[in-house]
Amino acid sequence: MFKSLLAGALTLLLATPLAAQDTDLQAITHEDVWLMKRLGAPVVSPDGRHAVVSVTEPSYEDDEEVSDLWLITVDGSEPPRRLTTTPSAESGVDWRPDGGAIAFSAKRSDEEDAQAQIFVMDMTGPGEARRITEFSTGAANPKWSPDGERIAFESSVWPDAEGSEANAERKKAEDEDGINVSRYEHFPVRDWDKWRDNKQKRLFVQQAERGAEPADPMFDTGLVSGPGYEGGLDAAWTPGGDALVITATANLHQAAHSIVRRHLYRVPLDGGEPARITDGDDFSCTGAQFSPDGEFVYCNYEPINDWVYNHNEIARGEWNGERIAGELEVLTSGFDRSVGGFDIAADGETIYFNAADQGRVRLFAMAADGSEITVLDAESRGVYGGVQAADDAIVANWESSAVPVEVVRVAPTSGSRTALSEFNADRLEGLDRPAFREFWFTSSKGREIHNWLALPPDFDESKQYPLVLFIHGGPFSSSLDADHVRWSPHLLASEGYVVLLTDYTGSVGYGAEFSRNIEGDPLATPGEELVEAADVATERFDFIDPDRQAASGASYGGHLVNWLLATTERFDALVGHAGLVDLEGQWSTSDVIFHRERMNDGPPWSESTVWDEQSPSSYVENFNTPTMLTIGEKDYRVPLNQTLAAWTYLQRMQVPSRLLVFHDANHWIMKGKEARHFWDEVHDWLAEYLKAE
Repeated sequence: MFKSLLAGALTLLLATPLAAQDTDLQAITHEDVWLMKRLGAPVVSPDGRHAVVSVTEPSYEDDEEVSDLWLITVDGSEPPRRLTTTPSAESGVDWRPDGGAIAFSAKRSDEEDAQAQIFVMDMTGPGEARRITEFSTGAANPKWSPDGERIAFESSVWPDAEGSEANAERKKAEDEDGINVSRYEHFPVRDWDKWRDNKQKRLFVQQAERGAEPADPMFDTGLVSGPGYEGGLDAAWTPGGDALVITATANLHQAAHSIVRRHLYRVPLDGGEPARITDGDDFSCTGAQFSPDGEFVYCNYEPINDWVYNHNEIARGEWNGERIAGELEVLTSGFDRSVGGFDIAADGETIYFNAADQGRVRLFAMAADGSEITVLDAESRGVYGGVQAADDAIVANWESSAVPVEVVRVAPTSGSRTALSEFNADRLEGLDRPAFREFWFTSSKGREIHNWLALPPDFDESKQYPLVLFIHGGPFSSSLDADHVRWSPHLLASEGYVVLLTDYTGSVGYGAEFSRNIEGDPLATPGEELVEAADVATERFDFIDPDRQAASGASYGGHLVNWLLATTERFDALVGHAGLVDLEGQWSTSDVIFHRERMNDGPPWSESTVWDEQSPSSYVENFNTPTMLTIGEKDYRVPLNQTLAAWTYLQRMQVPSRLLVFHDANHWIMKGKEARHFWDEVHDWLAEYLKAE
């Protein structure tokens, strides 16, 4: 089912071979990583000739960051053109069906409490974008109706307040009551870095003109009045324009003890209850897309079964004008990779999607009925994202370990790639950023383990360099053939280290079984494979110094750093960010919990031995490796107490250790100056233990 089209497809900006590297290239700095322009997903026009992409120009100063929309010609005949020139970012771009205008959400006021609103820009000639909403709680993610007369948008509002004015009054009352307290009767109470409030996301619809009164079709319906409602929305208009199909859940209040199921609901515009249009409780179905002829609804499909990990699939159902007729048909059930984003070609015959595959993210084409799936260039390097079907091509973002992200055009028959932008070309020029090397080994459990090596600047194969493991998070993630703004392998390598990235058991892109093998074995086998990877790399590559080695990781990678602290003394130093030290402590305080007890063969009070046997805290007497720990105080995914506990154990055992608490950060460190400081501390810590005397 999985076949290559043409071997030897053209590639974009091939990395310079190691043997021919320019010795005058400069080592990567944090400025080089942080100030690379960041691209949103391209949004292709209805005629397939243009695409709009959001381009952010970062800065270390908050008031100097710029984010604007750019227009790209899909055939590459014209250079990209800037559409907006305002400091605030635009998001949620949607083309009017006739291609004559775009709508987007943006904040155009300097007032501190200003809300983003919907703007419309004429694409047939010059002119400024005009605001069409004045909603008190803001407006986001606009969607044009099929006739181009109306716009749907979403806003987070109070359940018992209908319309803009009522929500403005509620906001004013809460601001003035002087009471700062939250009341909860159901889990969850926190989400990522915020305490949950009592507002809900609802859908609004108005004429696409300023001063029009938005309708609130979901207000006071049974769906939004239930205790378990949460809307992701991701709205799509029905072909007839009489309703919208949204994504929502009705059982969020059961999240502490049950899988949260998300389904598609039809929201009628003439009044009435939103109706669920997908039958069944053994799956979630999200992100509706209608076929061009309106006969089918496609969605992201995730089965619900005994496994924690399930591939994301593509499913479709016949649309009868009111709902999906019969059962969903899962189109990718024979494809042993998890589907990323997908888009339907204008003729309705082909679906294009991306999927992680052996350390890359590749492009695939599938017949609309699922009868055949083809990989577009089975040898491609790098990572594709933001996949959109154009007239006779695919438009996407592409990047690799050697090349920062750009917008590209991909031929659907050959998979050949052509650059449509060069937003990062100037910053890339002169940088020592070689492509990652690749190797595999067979683990002690007989599993094939994939690895990347990021090489230091001015690399000389005849020399020896310290080795630093760079452990990815997840666990259902992977080490990709790309750099990363937060956790840059090139930046870690820049101080003279060979960086090892290992896709341990649980990683994705190697089939469902490989990912599922981590269930019931969350840390022990992955930790074992990381040590084996270091051993194999040291044995195979003479340029790796066997006597100077360290390990680092964040999130699940931070969990594994703490596991290495507990189970081995082979490393000279460790660096862990947002890692757990006690499985039960993480379970009981995180903002998401039920999947953790499923991962560990039952709740903490069950007969499962995983909770004790695979908690690093069970082996505190073994803590001996110098360790630097970092955490964001607003991290509710891996709460602060886990890092404080690990730090306490290290101090009690009198192990050389350092603790950094970023008081404004969440799970990630996303302020430029703080991110730079983090890397300064990492390099300082590693230098203390890895640099030759």
